[in-house]
Amino acid sequence: MARECIAALDLGTTRTVVLIGEIADDGLRILGKGASRSRGLRRGVVVNMDEAARSIEEALRTAERDAGARINEVFVGFSGEHIESANSSGAVAIASEVGRGVTREDVFRAREAATALKIPSDRQVIHVLTQDHIVDDQCRIPDPCGMSGVRLEVLVHIVTGAVTPLRNVRNCIEQSGMQVRELVLDSIAAGESALTSDEKELGVVLLDLGGGTTKVALFHQGSIRHSAVIPAGGNNLTNDIAIGLRTPHEDAERIKCGYASAVYVRPARDDMIEVPGVGGREPREVTREELAYVVGPRIKELLFLAREEIRGNGFEHLVGTGVVITGGGALIPGIVKQAEQVFGMSAKIGAPEELPGLENDEFAPTYATSVGLLRYAMNNLLEKERLNGTEGGLLDRVLSRIAALV
Repeated sequence: MARECIAALDLGTTRTVVLIGEIADDGLRILGKGASRSRGLRRGVVVNMDEAARSIEEALRTAERDAGARINEVFVGFSGEHIESANSSGAVAIASEVGRGVTREDVFRAREAATALKIPSDRQVIHVLTQDHIVDDQCRIPDPCGMSGVRLEVLVHIVTGAVTPLRNVRNCIEQSGMQVRELVLDSIAAGESALTSDEKELGVVLLDLGGGTTKVALFHQGSIRHSAVIPAGGNNLTNDIAIGLRTPHEDAERIKCGYASAVYVRPARDDMIEVPGVGGREPREVTREELAYVVGPRIKELLFLAREEIRGNGFEHLVGTGVVITGGGALIPGIVKQAEQVFGMSAKIGAPEELPGLENDEFAPTYATSVGLLRYAMNNLLEKERLNGTEGGLLDRVLSRIAALV
């Protein structure tokens, strides 16, 4: 296909990242990147429009200068405690004419039936992700078009969000001078870059440990089976340090990034940390052992909440490979060992594979969502090009009907 530029915006609670990429014949390459400290967001939800828009614009202008290009629209990664998900299915009869197999129209009719749920007026559908196609009694069919049968069933994973927070996200982005091409749940985007096809096939839990939220997603047989957003993250850990060590929030963040560990290791007695006081009080020294007693329980609690999200919904038996950790929390020393202890299975750090323009980045796990957004965008654009080329515009007509339905 012809070269095409795409842009990704990872709207995190603590960090806003913009990546500009190029789709060329040899794949995806990064042209520019920009990052800024997120302001005006709390737990993935906009609480100050102007501050949030300034954070977005700051990261955007840096990426544009780096790429030497201007962008007008972005694929946006987001989360928030208002996000909910559910699995659904829809079935339709296949026309019985001799020689007629399943058509693309049949597939979209089945998807429409699967999305015919009672959704409150204050919520909207964000994703309808296909899990499986079943023709009569035959399942695990990636593309049923052309197959003979009398009944087609589609299994889907539906993600919804509250209308008002989603509208505020769009307004912030538009205020910074861009249009939203598509909203994409963080964990879905991160799965595009941090997980291998084998992991998705055999079963894997993806944990995206962000500042305001922890995203949990389970993939099995190549598709997402469960997703959830836990309203707690790295900022809770920072708050615990600030309270436990009686130090300002900014200093607590610095201590967390420089000294925190997810597992307790008895340090040397002379291994001390200087902790600034609050309100002009004198700084004091604490041992890393004291810090460990503050940090360890909170990290373990977050991992337990994620584990119970999988166990409580009955999906633990689908996890065949283990746990993959991304996001800023993946940078905490010992997080893999702690996750293995809590989940009782193997764990690893998930980072996007090296791309031209983003090689050997020190903070690779924190780029999982933004790189995944670019891959998500590339795959969607290629798929739309393929379908439009073979179906002659049917895709656009049916997508319009689905949009009107939800």
